[in-house]
Amino acid sequence: MSTARTVLETEEHQALRAAVAALGKRYGRDYMTTVIREGKHTDELWAEAAKLGYLGVNLPEEYGGGGGGMAELSIVLEELGAAGSPLLMMIVSPAICGTVIARFGTEEQKRQWLPGLADGSLTMAFGITEPDAGSNSHRITTTARRDGDDWVLNGRKVFVSGVDIADATLIVGRTEDARSGKLKPCLFIVPRDAPGFGRNQIDMELHAPEKQFELVLDDVRLPSDALVGDEDAGLLQLFAGLNPERIMTAAFGIGMGRFALAKAVEYARTRQVWKAPIGSHQAIAHPLATAHIDLELSRLMMQKAARLYDEGDDIGAGEAANMAKYAAGEACVKAVDQAVHTLGGNGLTREYGLASLITASRVARIAPVSREMILNYVSHQSLGLPKSY
Repeated sequence: MSTARTVLETEEHQALRAAVAALGKRYGRDYMTTVIREGKHTDELWAEAAKLGYLGVNLPEEYGGGGGGMAELSIVLEELGAAGSPLLMMIVSPAICGTVIARFGTEEQKRQWLPGLADGSLTMAFGITEPDAGSNSHRITTTARRDGDDWVLNGRKVFVSGVDIADATLIVGRTEDARSGKLKPCLFIVPRDAPGFGRNQIDMELHAPEKQFELVLDDVRLPSDALVGDEDAGLLQLFAGLNPERIMTAAFGIGMGRFALAKAVEYARTRQVWKAPIGSHQAIAHPLATAHIDLELSRLMMQKAARLYDEGDDIGAGEAANMAKYAAGEACVKAVDQAVHTLGGNGLTREYGLASLITASRVARIAPVSREMILNYVSHQSLGLPKSY
């Protein structure tokens, strides 16, 4: 498929995209489905991507990273996804946790975590969602209280990806402001073996190498240096991680949509029922063309969000990142659905690898924030309409 990407990307970005695409092609969808079927993790792909410098491309060079930003990291995830082998933990470990620590962590935290996150030897999960809070971060009930020089955390988290393979989890808790008595969000690094830190795997219909967990924090005692950043920074630090999460989720959706569309286009070009390939019929061709347009438009907004974020415009990046995530989620679902319909019965076979994406594509719509909450954000923040909640 022809694209106009080269007009907007630097030579370095084009080279990165081509190199990652080649890596993804060596693994592909067959590798991913085998890993899922055997209940394993994507250790081989993760290790090779790390060795080539792709996992830490957004992290500072002085800590072993590539010195790039979200523009580069989103290219990596998109191209792996377009090859059928996306690494979901890239959204969590280098994008969210790595970014937060790089921006707000102490020098000791940076030295302890960033080199490992960059070379893939360390992985970090991210816990924010709670059973009764959902998208409302103001209702988070996981609390952290001071006890001498220590912090003590109590609470629950749900839908936390990859806790079983993570060395630690960056937990969003709330501390009480001594002056106002109000609770404010703070970020804590919780090691996987911390006493009182329990996990239970959630039984999901979603088939992916990365498992989902419920976490229970029962008087988890942490040293004072487990706090990332300033206790009073609150939402600023939190959204420093959430904006990259939305940008990377957009990359995840765009990559998946491209993979599905490529399968459908190849099939439509060669499948012949009467005298001509089915792709010559507008009823087949036009929906695929529409899917391609939607994916390309989503990428443009993702690129805008990444550039704004990398330039330090957190407010502008917040709006663009939400829009990019929304657009990519919609484009991904439509591309997958159209691909399955194009293949007909073959779209539901294991041979073509599209059926499992029917469920997987919904992730881009639902997580990490629903499309309805993004519409709330845009209507309130961008359009200035009154809140309904």
